[in-house]
Amino acid sequence: MNSKSSLGRRAAIGVGGAVAAALVLAGCASGGSTTTDSLDGVIVGTSDVITSLDPAGSYDNGSFAVMNQVYPFLLNTPYGSPDVKPDIATSASFTAPTEYTVKLKSGLKFANGDDLTSSDVKFTFDRQLAIADANGPSSLLSNLKSTAAPDPTTVVFTLKTANDQTWPQVLSSPAGPIVDEQVFSATKVTSDAAIVKGEGFAGQYSITQYKPKELIQYKAFDGYKGLLGTPKSKSVTAQYFTDETDLKLAVQKGDVDVAYRSLSPTDLASLKKDSNVTVHNGPGGEIRYIVFNFDTMPYGAKTADADAAKALAVRKAVADSVDRQALSEDVYKGSYTPLYSPVPDGLTGAITPFKTLYGDGDGGPDADKAKSTLKDAGISGKVTLNLQYTPDHYGASSDDEYALIKSQLEETGLFTVNLQSTLYDTYSTQRTKDAYPLYQLGWFPDYSDADNYLTPFFLPSPGSDGKDVPGGFLLNHYSDSKVNSLIEAQRSETDKATRTKDIQEIQTLEAGDISTLPLLQGAQVAVSGKDVKGVDDTLDASFKFRYAALSK
Repeated sequence: MNSKSSLGRRAAIGVGGAVAAALVLAGCASGGSTTTDSLDGVIVGTSDVITSLDPAGSYDNGSFAVMNQVYPFLLNTPYGSPDVKPDIATSASFTAPTEYTVKLKSGLKFANGDDLTSSDVKFTFDRQLAIADANGPSSLLSNLKSTAAPDPTTVVFTLKTANDQTWPQVLSSPAGPIVDEQVFSATKVTSDAAIVKGEGFAGQYSITQYKPKELIQYKAFDGYKGLLGTPKSKSVTAQYFTDETDLKLAVQKGDVDVAYRSLSPTDLASLKKDSNVTVHNGPGGEIRYIVFNFDTMPYGAKTADADAAKALAVRKAVADSVDRQALSEDVYKGSYTPLYSPVPDGLTGAITPFKTLYGDGDGGPDADKAKSTLKDAGISGKVTLNLQYTPDHYGASSDDEYALIKSQLEETGLFTVNLQSTLYDTYSTQRTKDAYPLYQLGWFPDYSDADNYLTPFFLPSPGSDGKDVPGGFLLNHYSDSKVNSLIEAQRSETDKATRTKDIQEIQTLEAGDISTLPLLQGAQVAVSGKDVKGVDDTLDASFKFRYAALSK
């Protein structure tokens, strides 16, 4: 999932830090109606950005963090495990090679009193495919042919390929939150205001107040009958910060009980020395990477001098030139480590093809090799790269990270880098419209399986017209028939050794094409006051930060 990560600001590009601090620390609410002193329960501070409260309209960590609190799932991951189990279901299994049947618990309700039945489940998945929003998670449903609701507690998913080993995990992913068909539109993304007003929530919490970019107030929903149980706190408030330093100060002063996503490496190092707070670390699958748009990058398919071989040479030369170790040490103080594959270390099937194929063959850069790559392709003179990043979604260190990448590329003498930044609310839309030839993205996994770093990125995704769109969630016009067939094969392969081999071959093939350039891999980090409990319980391999585990 685009991170989340998901997901200092300058006055020229957004709200200044001093103004943001005044809004957040003095109370956030317009007119000063809400202050931190008046908030009940646990207060969570974050700098993540919310794209939409509608599961069909967002695919980023900030939005999914909200969805995990308020929407039910058919299958979910219990605390401490990456493996899915029935949530609001009683059972879920393959009843035929291409049929996956789920039985719902009886008597389920939404917070507004509406019944939650199989009709709502069918509606949920039908609308995901019908809307197919460019910023939504419909690419995760590429194997879904149809959804049926033969009776109020039975749902039957018909899949395109048999024995999809990832389908149970997909049901727990950003494509899986179940919504109320009485509240949500079947054909378009529903507004945040209509969602909050409609109270179509049936997770552990419901939303009682939402002030965009300021706060969300949650109240425990006593009608939740799912896997995760009763929340430890009856109320939780999430406060949204535009400046990481302000978030650091807030958790130090006790204005927020927990700070989760994102604090700068420098701030984290400082907080580790503060006896008033605890820094918690959990397993992480977050990655950072650069996307190449195959239509608009230098020599791309829709440029005046289109040449696929030269475009590939440019991508290879960029891969030869980046110094991941310097990014890790100089920018992130080791809190992110070098990444040499689309699939991060620690997952079954992960290998490191970018380490051996490019640069010095051992993970470092090699300017001479980059020069030879361009020369052999017939490219002379400096190549101009228009590189875009967002300063408000992947942390304030993005400024330093991309300044260093620009420096690394230009120091080879092979590139001129035009580096520009755009705030995420605009960035997330523009990147899907071919506005950025090369651009920054991050990924926070939907589930802990290598497929989640392959299918959404490289397999064509269903468009709103029913036709497949190349490039998956990236929409970068990349498509390779062998990669596509291997992705399809590994999803339905029940033999673990064969599936692992397929996953490894996909990584090698993609590294040869360079649809994306993997850079860094990070961990989950949260900071809490000494009186807060439950943080470590939710920093698990499910990669879902659940407010219901927190108490003080």
